[in-house]
Amino acid sequence: MAILDTILQQLNIWDGQLLLFIQNHLRSETLNPIVIAVTNLGNAGIFWIVLSVILLFPKKTRRAGILSLLALLGSLCVTNFLLKNYVARVRPYEVVQGLQCLIPAQKDWSFPSGHASASFASAVVIYKSCHRGIGVPALILAFAISLSRLYVGVHYPSDVIVGMIIGTLIALILFWIFGEKKYKARARRHR
Repeated sequence: MAILDTILQQLNIWDGQLLLFIQNHLRSETLNPIVIAVTNLGNAGIFWIVLSVILLFPKKTRRAGILSLLALLGSLCVTNFLLKNYVARVRPYEVVQGLQCLIPAQKDWSFPSGHASASFASAVVIYKSCHRGIGVPALILAFAISLSRLYVGVHYPSDVIVGMIIGTLIALILFWIFGEKKYKARARRHR
């Protein structure tokens, strides 16, 4: 147990140092409003919910819309209801000395990032289900929203990485269960 505590303490140190590096070397008055706008796109998953609902209308993308909504629901349950409350990690701006948060204080725990989890849950489903003209921008936006959480100082890097992994896994599991038959057949051939 002492080894695990030592590892977690070192991870917290590295996480804090990276956030301070971002604050001291990457933040700028010009970039701040842009990144804050990007991070706000992920608030409550609204952007991804709206995009998923839009995808429900054309028959060609209906499956993507349904799977994306299911992935968002799965992300909410695993990340926000289960893990955040179980781990109860304090937000970095509360403990990293000198770190300034660019947005209002968050009401929930830090680990894992709900913005990253929801963004990747939806974006991975959309990437795997839709034309690349929709899928690639969705993935790029998911990365941008996730990284914005570091920039504004509300998440540790490990929060964001784990959120991205959780969202991706939820999307892949749902896609495996409910995805297109040709995807399943292709996956079986490559075993």
